[in-house]
Amino acid sequence: MTLTELKYVVALAQERHFGRAAQKCFVTQPTLSLALAKLEDELGVLLFERNKNEVIVTPMGESIVEQARRVLDEAGKIPSLAKGSQDQLAGALRLGVIPTIGPYLLPELIPILRRKAPAMPLMIEENFTGNLVPMLRDGEIDAALIALPFTVPGVLTRALYEEPFSVVVPEGHAWAKKKRVSPDELSGENLLVLNAGHCFREQVLEACPGQSNTANPEGRSGSSLETIRNMVASGLGVSVLPAMALQAKYGNKLVKEIPFTEPAPSRKVAIAWRASFSRPKAIEALGAAVREMKLDGLKRLAA
Repeated sequence: MTLTELKYVVALAQERHFGRAAQKCFVTQPTLSLALAKLEDELGVLLFERNKNEVIVTPMGESIVEQARRVLDEAGKIPSLAKGSQDQLAGALRLGVIPTIGPYLLPELIPILRRKAPAMPLMIEENFTGNLVPMLRDGEIDAALIALPFTVPGVLTRALYEEPFSVVVPEGHAWAKKKRVSPDELSGENLLVLNAGHCFREQVLEACPGQSNTANPEGRSGSSLETIRNMVASGLGVSVLPAMALQAKYGNKLVKEIPFTEPAPSRKVAIAWRASFSRPKAIEALGAAVREMKLDGLKRLAA
């Protein structure tokens, strides 16, 4: 049994497809298939059920896949241990970030982090929360900036800040001069939301009673908060944006921001990392840099 074979096991368990797993491991499909068949023969157990459409992990295979992940994670620490007193702030940090946070947080974060940890550049993976979960668990990224709740076995989280939501309406809308809007008032409006897969979409729908949590009619959803803002500006409907996306520099003269009545809907943003990650000082530096950002409307949470 080799570490390479264990990498193949983890890749196939994640992809559930021999071709995609082989591409992920940078080998040919026959090479991966032969190595896994050899490993199953060596162990005397069937790890995967093969059929025409997909690969299914067997019950015994699930246990072995989890152990393989732990072994690979521990093996990944060896280079750091070999260097003894290696600076934990030296070397790239692989950071995942969700699309409704990245475009607004990263331009503020990176200058601070470069000052605090100049030898630790960020390798950034922007993706949905659901896609970041296996990447973090399997060691493809080191940490992630996500919205709570975020519960993954073996992963720790630390809340960094809380940001309230506000309503945005087009110029000339009947609400444009209102001081506050209550969430239930949106039930009669054409609410524009993000496409399925964005956790912010679900947070908005949960905060606004009466809005359906099903697929929206064509033209009522967008792929990014900036798309949503422009759809509001065009007069298509109203929407909800988080405080970070409502900084003055992102403003649009055709869009009016209206705070919610108290208590306003909000989300907590946190950093998540594997409990076994060997560079805790890197996590501390990242969290400290986020807390140092000067952005209106954010409530910084205790470290």
